[in-house]
Amino acid sequence: MAIEVISENRSHGGTQGVYRHASSATGTDMEFSVFVPDHAAGARLPVVIYLSGLTCSQANVTEKGEFRAACAALGLIFVAPDTSPRGEGVPDDAEGAYDFGLGAGFYVNATETPFDQHYKMRDYIERELPDLIGAEFAADASRMSIMGHSMGGHGALTIALRNPERFRAVSAFAPIVSPLSCPWGEKALSGYLGADRATWRAYDACALIEDGARVPDILVDQGAADNFLETQLKPDLFADACAAAGQPLSLRMQAGYDHSYYFISTFMAEHLAWHAARLGV
Repeated sequence: MAIEVISENRSHGGTQGVYRHASSATGTDMEFSVFVPDHAAGARLPVVIYLSGLTCSQANVTEKGEFRAACAALGLIFVAPDTSPRGEGVPDDAEGAYDFGLGAGFYVNATETPFDQHYKMRDYIERELPDLIGAEFAADASRMSIMGHSMGGHGALTIALRNPERFRAVSAFAPIVSPLSCPWGEKALSGYLGADRATWRAYDACALIEDGARVPDILVDQGAADNFLETQLKPDLFADACAAAGQPLSLRMQAGYDHSYYFISTFMAEHLAWHAARLGV
């Protein structure tokens, strides 16, 4: 697979790049960012994939996530894909809302017209992107993990729970834990998947746990001052589902922190160290 270099910059003893490729999953060009520490030379390093939230692209965490120093120290490759397909012919929300369509792919394979043609973010993250990273970078494709924020936290949790053999660890910042139970999720999943809520369960972390999915452990950080906490995120639902199923979970409520990258960047290094330990670093 050919990739196009959009930019490459030296940072923290490594290379921060932004790249573009033609995606077979989405039928569009997709952009993503990758940080590779220099000591990847001669060795294949483990990979952490980071999924971003509503309205974001790969640029948000790349510019504000403060992950490079930790990745350089730990020897981790950090990959950040876009949150939806984009480009000519890619449908958007009819009213231009921020929580559906462009920048809001919800990491699903859409089945509803007109979104079913391009909105295949599940296939892109689960299959195409890991294969591309393993082929084009100094990456050990057998040692991958996944993390994310908000909508991306939902994506990370559900993708890891469906693919424990591919992703060795999963963590999240302020994840949407149950799209079945919040306005963001109900809008997105009905729009992408249709009215049959049974088909939504594959994209709901609480439902996946209830239906038997398991991973070794899960780390979640949630800001206690997050203005979406009670209406959209509802971490207690996930804590209850994990407790009932015996799924190990560390849910840390962080006093005073909100939903922003000020919160994410504060705890990013801790999450990366947690992933590194589980990736055999």
